Amino acid sequence: MTRPYRVPAVLLLLAVAAGAATIRTSAQARPPDISGEWRLDNAEDPGQPPLADYLGIPFNEAGRLRADTTPESIWGTPEYQCRPHSAPHQWRGVGGARILKDLDPLSRETVGFRVQFMRSLDRPIFLDGRPHPPAWAPHSWSGFSTGEWIGNTLKVTTTHLKDGYLKRGGPQTSDMLTITEYITRHDELLTIVQVVDDPIYLDEPYVISITYTDDPTAGPSTENCTGSSFAENGGRDRHWVPHFLPGQNSGIGEFIKTQDWIPFDAVRGGVKTTYPEYKSVLSGAAKVEALSVPVSKPGNDVVKRIADQSPRDGQVHVLPIQGNIYMLVADGTNVTASVGRDGIAVVNSGTTQMSEKLLTALNDLARDVVDRPMANNCFGANCPNTSSWSSPYFNAVVASPRPARPVRYIFNTSAAADHIGGNERLATSANFRRAGGAAGFGGAAPDIGTNASVIAHDGVLAAMSAPKGKTPPAPTAAWPSETFFDEFHKLSEYVNGEAVILYATPNANTDGDSIVFFRHSEVIAAGNLFSTVSYPLIDLERGGSLQGVIDGLNKILDISVAEYRSQGGTWIVPGRGRLSDTADVASYRNMLVMIRDRVRDQIKQGKTLEQVKAARPTLDFDGRYGATTGPWTTTMFVEAVYKSLQEKK
Repeated sequence: MTRPYRVPAVLLLLAVAAGAATIRTSAQARPPDISGEWRLDNAEDPGQPPLADYLGIPFNEAGRLRADTTPESIWGTPEYQCRPHSAPHQWRGVGGARILKDLDPLSRETVGFRVQFMRSLDRPIFLDGRPHPPAWAPHSWSGFSTGEWIGNTLKVTTTHLKDGYLKRGGPQTSDMLTITEYITRHDELLTIVQVVDDPIYLDEPYVISITYTDDPTAGPSTENCTGSSFAENGGRDRHWVPHFLPGQNSGIGEFIKTQDWIPFDAVRGGVKTTYPEYKSVLSGAAKVEALSVPVSKPGNDVVKRIADQSPRDGQVHVLPIQGNIYMLVADGTNVTASVGRDGIAVVNSGTTQMSEKLLTALNDLARDVVDRPMANNCFGANCPNTSSWSSPYFNAVVASPRPARPVRYIFNTSAAADHIGGNERLATSANFRRAGGAAGFGGAAPDIGTNASVIAHDGVLAAMSAPKGKTPPAPTAAWPSETFFDEFHKLSEYVNGEAVILYATPNANTDGDSIVFFRHSEVIAAGNLFSTVSYPLIDLERGGSLQGVIDGLNKILDISVAEYRSQGGTWIVPGRGRLSDTADVASYRNMLVMIRDRVRDQIKQGKTLEQVKAARPTLDFDGRYGATTGPWTTTMFVEAVYKSLQEKK
């Protein structure tokens, strides 16, 4: 329903005074103003909703298991204590909402809104026609929202959301959900119809409406989060992850003991329980398995959206991160690059097949960042980067600046083919003069000529080389020229204005993995330790283990810091997938801990590998990270988990 927009009386008086003159009011052409202070009339808060109340939720099997195994105590972990309300819940959280307008300074047209809730960061809604970011861009708590007016209703489309909860009390959402909202103002009322589309956990979109009332005295207060994060419920273990093993959540069905008119099966949720036809099941006239209901199909192609985070398209895509650091997605493999006046330092070199395209992209990036011609902005004899008057150096500034330096360092986080495949091409493309040559340091250091330095853990060199007389897996020119064996390795000099530190992650994916920390830019290259598109690779033959991967992820969480409310700050580049932050790493770590404990519990019960596979310990995560084909399937992952835990009984 829409309402006529009333023209202010003062304008009518002006029109009468002007006689035949016509006064055009922008109010007649513009949609309603939804900005202001809004009071929530039908809050899900305050108070804690009943645990395991899934009434009206079109859960699939994975969504129900995810909800059953997620306790409210997860909010006591260091990574969760400052998290905002999840996007599906924000409109329903206690405190009301404040909507602010963003105006174009020239036209004074509304080009966006900012929505504020009590426990949240500002949520921008862009109305200026900009596209949504690429799939490999980071996700946030409020996501990326664009809006368009359809009559007097604002349609808002939101993507790039983090995982969270659909509602409090257990039901969760994946980070692949999308939300469509229809916001309409009727005089003093504001109605939001929210459509949550998350096929990972829901068989059809979840639709709910929320009503607000215009109230100048309302609006959200700020719920600050300024205290230090610490383990509230794990004793002295800051890495404790609370969760229920399947079938052990005692809260299931608890609240209907005092409301026994509610059928237990309906409380468990599911798409069929949300339709009137379900009454025939309650009356005993039909079996739920045979029941047919008009299910609404999802419009969110999560399979494609997951694949798009790591596009296998034969191209190189560049995403600026922070400081000097960039993420290059080379046919699905992430390469982290530091670009500056000292040269280029890369973490991993991609596949052999992509090495030429990657090198071209790196050189183009360096030219654009470092030696881009620019307008002259200094005059006289005391300008930076000149030795005398500025005019003799004019062309060196505006037309022919100093060429950018080439690749100087290559850091390999592992010996995986897509991490070392471009080593030889990138290393030999360099042209760095080193004093001393073969005789430098008394001949103790090898002479690598003008090549870039290749730095990695000892385990990487061991995997790439071979005993004398045998053919090595990788060409000699691709081998690391410097290795380390300790728990960490600090580069002996700053690179592009910052320290670079490599941390070993023992017995993680293999026995030679590491992560690379650019300390000033606050960026960590995680290598295969972390992926947003698959379960982690665990190479048992080369010393890999699930616990090693978990320990490595905990190391990332220990050295990284969120900007505010568990978002931003230190950015983490996964081996494959989208740019991430500490919240994403914590969610991935939590998943692996849950899977570890489920498999370990079944091993304690004497279950065989085939029995564990049949129990599907990864069920609630398979839609997000699993695979039935390709080089690393869900079955292979479960086998690796089982064997790595069985060895440690």
